[in-house]
Amino acid sequence: MQIRLPDQTSTEHLAAQLAALCTPGDCIALSGGLGAGKSTFARAFLRVLAHDPQMEVPSPSFALVQPYDTSAGPVFHYDLWRLDGPDALYELAWDEACEGIMLVEWPERAEDLLPANALHLTLTSGATEDERFAELTGWPDERLSGIAL
Repeated sequence: MQIRLPDQTSTEHLAAQLAALCTPGDCIALSGGLGAGKSTFARAFLRVLAHDPQMEVPSPSFALVQPYDTSAGPVFHYDLWRLDGPDALYELAWDEACEGIMLVEWPERAEDLLPANALHLTLTSGATEDERFAELTGWPDERLSGIAL
């Protein structure tokens, strides 16, 4: 499924809709180049799950993982850009995270440790400064059928 996101608000709206669909055991593998909107998506996704639109959402770039307690259960936000190798994930509560909701930036660095049922979300820049495109794969179409922008 490909979705056009004409502005930042649309990216945030998509994040909110996907957050509402997530349950423990789900993983969103978030890909895209620098400036593609991954941080915007992650902030909105986590704020919805925490029911706190003003929540501070620090980048987990240096810590590699930032855990959150939410009404939907534990959520683990990973940024694997600086990961030394997939085996290092075991030191970052990866097994525990697989039982909660996971949001994983730079998921290709997890190699075969990424959950098989992950939703792969790839963000790419569009023709204007704010336009993005979201490509969603990995979940059945019927699970995503309610997504509307």
